[in-house]
Amino acid sequence: MNTRRQQILGALEIPIWVLRGNEPVPASPADPAGHVPLAAPSQRTQDEPVRAQEAGAAQAGMPRLAGLDWDSLAHAVSACTRCGLCKSRKQTVFAAGHPGASWMVVGEAPGAEEDQHGEPFVGQAGKLLDNMLRSVGAARGHNVLIANVLKCRPPGNRNPEAAEVAACSPYLLRQIELAQPGFLLLMGKFAASTLLGSEGSIASLRGRTHQVEVAGRQIPAVVTYHPAYLLRQPEEKAKAWADLKLALRTAQP
Repeated sequence: MNTRRQQILGALEIPIWVLRGNEPVPASPADPAGHVPLAAPSQRTQDEPVRAQEAGAAQAGMPRLAGLDWDSLAHAVSACTRCGLCKSRKQTVFAAGHPGASWMVVGEAPGAEEDQHGEPFVGQAGKLLDNMLRSVGAARGHNVLIANVLKCRPPGNRNPEAAEVAACSPYLLRQIELAQPGFLLLMGKFAASTLLGSEGSIASLRGRTHQVEVAGRQIPAVVTYHPAYLLRQPEEKAKAWADLKLALRTAQP
């Protein structure tokens, strides 16, 4: 367990331990919009779930998140000044969709268009993501919830800094806790490193199913390339398609 993940979990007052066993994975809740959800996974996957022991006091300046509902959490994000990104953002980018979706897609950080519109994954990267989701019978706002690790755009679309991830990740963990998705699709290095506690490359992390532990729930996760990367490297789309097929198999009962 790396120090950054301990800080994040400590901020949410989530106990941390390593679980060894064969407990069943809980099913995901029904889609409140009435759409047919993608099935929540019920099988054990290859990686052991990450849990932990008590991680100490909450980070200085982080509001207590445990009691916040979805709307209150969105308000807390919109008012957040925990890192310097608050000075350059046009607006925060909270999520697309609502709790109850079977899948949750986690990206890295808003770009210029997301900062303008206040929604994750818009523009060309968003169109590609929507096409990818449709290929496996999913759609944002129906059976998919979408969020980013960072809620504010880094200037010039640079990579997130470690301090920014540490400051913002507790909001993401609370989103996952409230949404209770049956499956996580982690898109890009920073989404993977934040939730898996691994500094491995996407190439080393993709191709197998991981377990993410949030608030006592084991959630299967698959790592794949970020759509913005696929736009720059279209030859990697075949690998992303293989990842989506793995995601769909993992999410089948």
